[in-house]
Amino acid sequence: MSTNITDTVRALVSDATLLVKQEVSLAKAEAEEKFEQVQTGLIAIVSGLLIAFVALLVLVEALVVALANIMPPSLAALLVGVILAVVAFFAVKKGQDNLSVKNLKPRRTMNAVREDAETLKEAV
Repeated sequence: MSTNITDTVRALVSDATLLVKQEVSLAKAEAEEKFEQVQTGLIAIVSGLLIAFVALLVLVEALVVALANIMPPSLAALLVGVILAVVAFFAVKKGQDNLSVKNLKPRRTMNAVREDAETLKEAV
C-alpha cells in the first residue's frame, strides 16, 4: 500500500515539475512575443513622429511664405522663429517642472506612512 502512495506522490511531484517547466516556457514565449509587439509598436510610433516633424516643418515654411506676402521675408522668418522659440521654451520648462524631484515624490504614500507611524507610536 505504501508503494502505491509513494508512486502516487512521485508522479504528482513529476507532473507538478513538468507543469511548472511548461508554464515557464509559455511565459518566455509570450514575453518574446510581447517584446516583438512592443518593438513593432515603437517603430510605428517613431516613424509617425518623424513624418509629423517633416509635416510641421512644411507648415512652418508655409506660414513664413504666407507672412512674406504682407511683410519682408526675413521679418516673417524671424517672427515665426521667435514665436516657435517661445513656445518651445515654455514646453521644455513645463516638462522640467513635471520631472523635478519635488513633483515626483509619492506624497500620498509618504503621508500615509507618516500617519501609520504616528498611530503606532500612540498605540505603544
